[in-house]
Amino acid sequence: MNFPSDLHYTKDHEWVKLDGNVATIGITDYAQRELGDIVYVEVETLGKTLQAGTVFGTVEAVKTVSDLFLPMSGTLTELNPELANAPELVNSDPYGKGWMVKMKVDNPDELNSLMDSAAYEALVG
Repeated sequence: MNFPSDLHYTKDHEWVKLDGNVATIGITDYAQRELGDIVYVEVETLGKTLQAGTVFGTVEAVKTVSDLFLPMSGTLTELNPELANAPELVNSDPYGKGWMVKMKVDNPDELNSLMDSAAYEALVG
């Protein structure tokens, strides 16, 4: 399994990469493996300001639907347009082309409350 060291992670298996006050968010390699083949990603919170820990969307796999939790507080600004026609990108490239949303972060210091790659790897074993 892959745990990129330039990302931060949540206990709910989302990852975040912060660039200034813009965060890119997706689900981890572990999460996509557990879910299986991703068939649909739904995000109806675009343009909304949400608190960390809030459900911002869902990811649907062949056998289950799972909520997506926001790792940081802020406003969702962009949904990955490629996922509409190729949701399987979440499986094949979860940390690259399979990113889900971008957001403007309210408080970049919230990143400090998330796990680094070593802590996340220890969580999922």
